[in-house]
Amino acid sequence: MAPVPPGIRLLVSFNSDQWYRALTFVLTFLLYTSFHLSRKPISIVKSELHKNCSSAGELATMTSSSSGNQEPSLPSLHTDMDCSWKPFDKSNYKQLLGAMDYSFLCAYAVGMYLSGIIGERLPIRLYLTVGMLSSGLFTCLFGLGYIYDIHNLAFYISVQVVNGLVQTTGWPSMVTCIGNWFGKGRRGLIMGLWNSHTSVGNILGSLIAGYWVSSNWGLSFIVPGLIIAAMGVVCFLFLIEHPNDLKNMSAQNLSRNNSVSAQRWRGANGHAEVYLQYKDNKKQSYDTELLLPRDGVCVPVQPVVVVKSESEPSAISFMGALRIPGVIEFSLCLLFAKLVSYTFLFWLPLYITKAAHLDAKKAADLSTLFDVGGIFGGILAGVISDKLGKRATTCAVMLLLAAPTLYVFSMISELGLRPTIGMLLVCGGLVNGPYALITTAVSADLGTHKSLRGNARALSTVTAIIDGTGSVGAALGPLLAGLLSAGGWDQVFYMLMTADFLALLLLVRLVKKELTSSKSHPISAVELKEH
Repeated sequence: MAPVPPGIRLLVSFNSDQWYRALTFVLTFLLYTSFHLSRKPISIVKSELHKNCSSAGELATMTSSSSGNQEPSLPSLHTDMDCSWKPFDKSNYKQLLGAMDYSFLCAYAVGMYLSGIIGERLPIRLYLTVGMLSSGLFTCLFGLGYIYDIHNLAFYISVQVVNGLVQTTGWPSMVTCIGNWFGKGRRGLIMGLWNSHTSVGNILGSLIAGYWVSSNWGLSFIVPGLIIAAMGVVCFLFLIEHPNDLKNMSAQNLSRNNSVSAQRWRGANGHAEVYLQYKDNKKQSYDTELLLPRDGVCVPVQPVVVVKSESEPSAISFMGALRIPGVIEFSLCLLFAKLVSYTFLFWLPLYITKAAHLDAKKAADLSTLFDVGGIFGGILAGVISDKLGKRATTCAVMLLLAAPTLYVFSMISELGLRPTIGMLLVCGGLVNGPYALITTAVSADLGTHKSLRGNARALSTVTAIIDGTGSVGAALGPLLAGLLSAGGWDQVFYMLMTADFLALLLLVRLVKKELTSSKSHPISAVELKEH
């Protein structure tokens, strides 16, 4: 007989649970990549909504001179207003663009507090599907403003507000789903790898939007909108929100095969717990029975499925989630950390266009390096925090290094392309590292805190509170950048450095507690003992 190929041996070495876990990891990664992919186009299109036509005028002048045309060159009559898209053709265009960012992010921040509470009471798969289809619709609507020549500021702001609200369905649901499938042992590393979807989505969004930005910026929105809507359909077809869902399906098949009538008790998100009744009045849950050896299970005289008698833990209240130790500090820290990250997300391409004198497409491509650095920063923060078992300390060190790095970036970005590339990578890692760690591993840790006594239904609410508070900063950052940039970009960078410093101060108590704690061993060891 021929030997089995090594690749096949590798595939069969994984059990079905590991395959489903991998499927959930990859699927949720792609789903949230599409969320960020659909948010990025607005930052790319800004330089096209209000652009400098001097380069176009010079090109036309040279063309007319080379052809021997002696007529007065029309481009000399052009101003920035002639090439810009109304209503963003006014001198206060930065404030108008900032208001558009603010409308999206403010709606996102307000909606996030509600989304976590709603998400705990509805099936995650259906909740996500509706949110993604709605987000795809409103992302496309913004692009249709170009197709149908719409110049009404209220139209664009209204689309941004509604899109901000429906996009809040994503994050609490995703973190809850991934937290259901992965334990705490190596959560920092797993979440760090998983959270790179933020940067991957930003990169893909930049490349897709940049491809059409100069020729038809409406497609810069329509194509990402179609992508997130398509991923919503994929979510509906394939997302498994909890491992118990598979076990329940197996239990139902077992009951059906044995011609046993099953009566199921429905809990949160449609989860069911099935128990089998054995002789001597002993009962064993289905998932526990799978772990027992064959000869250790009593053969039932007459197997009967009974209703679970224990009451399911209720969803945690908003105030109850705030009382979890560390939630308030990390939420306020994320407010300032996300302020910095989202200011870069919405304004970096325009800044590169002005500082490095590049066109919109080249600036969009170059801005992706910030997100590449963010991928490595998020993974590095997760690995270090797992190794040390100190989430707050890891965030604090990166925030401490980020502030001076931002100042150096503001000085170097005008010196040439190569220094700018290097600093974009470093800034991306230091800025997005703490942001990624707090929104993923820290949120999951706090949502399954020991004070909750196993009430895993708190995860969505805790995640929404932390990210919702962070989204307040995400709304303020781009708005302040739009106001301050009128007086020069230096003021924007001073604002960003101040925000990093304030984020660091909010973690001082937690850092002190971690450094003085007797539990200095890595978090993985602690969690392995608990489980």
